[in-house]
Amino acid sequence: MQTFDWTVRVYYEDTDSGGVVYYANYLKFMERARTEWLRALGFEQDALIRDAGVIFAVRSASVDYLRPARFNEQLTVRSTVHNSGRANVVFDQQILRADDAELLTSGRIKIASLDAGTFRPKPMPKDLLEALSRDA
Repeated sequence: MQTFDWTVRVYYEDTDSGGVVYYANYLKFMERARTEWLRALGFEQDALIRDAGVIFAVRSASVDYLRPARFNEQLTVRSTVHNSGRANVVFDQQILRADDAELLTSGRIKIASLDAGTFRPKPMPKDLLEALSRDA
């Protein structure tokens, strides 16, 4: 799974007074796509917390807003692992309009793997690291 695509529809609540997606909501779409990517690999975040004591947190985000998405459009959020280490993953993510594949937003998001109790860096579980090395 080098690239993972997830589809989302823009709801009225996602838009601002101008009828376009509010800028922070693109980050929400990217977050949901990363969660669905993990799920597609066979990992649920609640189980990772419970069984491995690992949580994920955004360490940094760089986002370019190129074109607006509008109410009721269907979007594709494309996620690709740029690189990964024992306790971090860097994603390149794009949001495209589903009907014409026009690139609307792109971002590079660095995710840290943390100990759920101390919030200190903690290596990801071995099986997740192996899945990342297969798919990165």
